[in-house]
Amino acid sequence: MNISTACILIVSIFFIYAACSAKTGAQPEPEPLPDFDALWDYNNPDSTEKKFQELIPQAQASGNTGYYAELLTQIARTQGLQNKFDEAHETLDDVEKMLTDDMTRPRIRYLLERGRVYNSSGHQDKARPLFLAAYTMGVQTDKDYYAIDAVHMLQIVEPPEKQLDWALQAIDMTEKTADLRAKKWLGPLYNNTGWTYFDMEQYEEALKWFEKSLTWRQEQKDEQGIRIAQWTIARAYRALGRTEQALEMQKTLESEIDAKGLPPDGYVYEEIAECLHVLQRFEEAKPYFRKAHEVLSQDTWLVNNQADRLKRLEELSK
Repeated sequence: MNISTACILIVSIFFIYAACSAKTGAQPEPEPLPDFDALWDYNNPDSTEKKFQELIPQAQASGNTGYYAELLTQIARTQGLQNKFDEAHETLDDVEKMLTDDMTRPRIRYLLERGRVYNSSGHQDKARPLFLAAYTMGVQTDKDYYAIDAVHMLQIVEPPEKQLDWALQAIDMTEKTADLRAKKWLGPLYNNTGWTYFDMEQYEEALKWFEKSLTWRQEQKDEQGIRIAQWTIARAYRALGRTEQALEMQKTLESEIDAKGLPPDGYVYEEIAECLHVLQRFEEAKPYFRKAHEVLSQDTWLVNNQADRLKRLEELSK
């Protein structure tokens, strides 16, 4: 074989190898699946549900059953927040059929969301064992974020005398965890603990926790969270008889909401009205009672669970 023939042969082998590689070589890596948790907008569960539903074909095509199951748990959560409880349970029934023994995180999320749907629909007795199971599994598998979520839900479903124990346990877990995402529970936990003390009529103690929540929200630069924390502090002021201070804070919140073009806040209107009512400024209070009723009567949960509260707002607006 002469040199030119050898060169031709080598070149031919090269192109044959390249062609085969193109056909049979490693395929490009598939795109990572979207982080659906980052798409959550808890103030708009209906639009969040639509975003999640759009991800279903991609989740199914991926063959990643655990991812698909977790996505469905969050769709169920959006449905529960819209009071579509039957739909939420049906979605969770689908998840339950998909779960296998090795799916730890999907199972914990399933337990949490089944429990939340029961809790929101008034079946706390069915919710509690689910949250307890999620908590136990989360602790055993070092899933701190979800274990703390479960404890926070146990605090909500338990009677007041047991809530405090769960609250302090959750706070201790959150302060000690190395999971940065889990540490984001501190703000909500401080807030919930404040409400536990509030429900026990220990208003000074409640105020301390509401102030801790505000400080945490400010550190996080969470504008909406800051407003909520300020509202809770003002509510504690009213309970403590510091009505003028409470009114001043709520009026400041009203001005900020108006200045930023945010949606009307019925709870702020309600508190302004209540403060004015306590101060016997009845005529000033009426339009605020009216606005509070207009906004809050659109809340399905309040309509179904606190009809007397809405009726009172309407009566005091006249």
